[in-house]
Amino acid sequence: MAEERMLNVGKIVNTHGIRGEVKVWPQTDFPDVRFRRGSRLVLCPPEAGEPVEVEVAGSREQSNVYVLKLKGFDNINQVEKYKGWMLKVRGEDRVELEEGEYYVRDIVGCSVVTDEGETLGEITDVLSPGANDVWVVKRPKGKELLLPVIDDVVLGVDVPGRIVKVRLMEGLL
Repeated sequence: MAEERMLNVGKIVNTHGIRGEVKVWPQTDFPDVRFRRGSRLVLCPPEAGEPVEVEVAGSREQSNVYVLKLKGFDNINQVEKYKGWMLKVRGEDRVELEEGEYYVRDIVGCSVVTDEGETLGEITDVLSPGANDVWVVKRPKGKELLLPVIDDVVLGVDVPGRIVKVRLMEGLL
């Protein structure tokens, strides 16, 4: 399991009460899927150590965090040691996205090519400043290009081929 790429879905920030519940800071766009009863998650330590597979027995949202009851953990002493640990899911368990939606990990590293065939560089980051995402493209000469993720600019995304085809609007370069 250590070599497998996993997706972060939350971080245990504290315990809740004495019955083995934990408070989780969500790091997923799908908390209703990840934290519902029966979901299988993997607890991963912040440092070296063995991950622990767990099953969600119940959850509820509470002031920007989720309170999770994990199956088989019935008192505070059993969960206290997991404060600071990450909750993850396997890559194969990720939620299928709608057409035109992508996971950040699928976009970062893609080559960006114009509709005229010019290679612009590689996507190094995804920013979310407001109305739309912005892809940060590292150019060969070191200067970054900020590419708005809008239909007029992004013409196609080939995730398996790791290529994004774009049309540059005036003023982008």
